[in-house]
Amino acid sequence: MPYIRQIEIDEAEGELKQLYDSCLQRAGYVAGILKVQSLTPVVLRESLRFYVHLMKSPNALSAARREMLAAVVSNVNDCFY
Repeated sequence: MPYIRQIEIDEAEGELKQLYDSCLQRAGYVAGILKVQSLTPVVLRESLRFYVHLMKSPNALSAARREMLAAVVSNVNDCFY
């Protein structure tokens, strides 16, 4: 299995710490998909911004349908989250 170096929560500083803190406040944890972006906080920040835009902005799909689609895609991809 490939290994991607990542910065753990207790090692985070600066912008990365702020991003992690935001995730902890919102979800109670920092998902692995976010930690693998930790070496480049600007990428993590923009990834989170993109996610929020897709999942929280008004569009033709209800929030429930968007979450359901995300869950189905994760399941198909064998992602536990």
